[in-house]
Amino acid sequence: MIRILGRANSFNVRKVLWACAELGLEFTREDWGRGFRPTSDPEFLKLNPIGLVPAVIDGDLVLRESNAIVRYLFNKYRPDSPAYPKEPAARAAAEQWMDWANYETSISLRGAFLGGVLNEPPWNHPWFVERGRQQIAKEVGQLEEHLSRNGRYVAGDAFTVGDIPVGLVVNRWFHLNFERPATPAVAQYYERLSERPGYRAHVRNGFP
Repeated sequence: MIRILGRANSFNVRKVLWACAELGLEFTREDWGRGFRPTSDPEFLKLNPIGLVPAVIDGDLVLRESNAIVRYLFNKYRPDSPAYPKEPAARAAAEQWMDWANYETSISLRGAFLGGVLNEPPWNHPWFVERGRQQIAKEVGQLEEHLSRNGRYVAGDAFTVGDIPVGLVVNRWFHLNFERPATPAVAQYYERLSERPGYRAHVRNGFP
């Protein structure tokens, strides 16, 4: 059985939990990270020397980096799934949104969420919070424009792995505590994702 090391309210752990739900995979999860056992513990660092959650253990294999874990799970356990297309262009269309969610929004959400919502230092500096809010509004505006022109999901009319990290960004967007610009296409997308049991269980479940 797959072991997932990481707290259930972690942004990146929730990607893996949702992927497991989509694939119908059984797993056990152990609390590590903020508020639980520290990831600086030698036991954790032996498995993931980067010291971040999640770490995933599948047999003798130990994995880190949430997007890589999501791709691995689909490749291993459902290689025929249309959610992870085989055709290179279709696969790239999904994967580019995985990268967008990780790289484009990660810094802005540190200011807008870690600083602006959780008031965590050093992200809670007023300048950084404001810059984060401006930038995440710009980035979600990019998603708004894309969804309004390109279909029901980020890679078109069908759900793909690209929607998993983006779905975490969208959930957090609707929990930010500042006056957000209207994003009707993103709001519709949020409701569409919420029709999926795994999303309701692990993402839109009350945690920002």
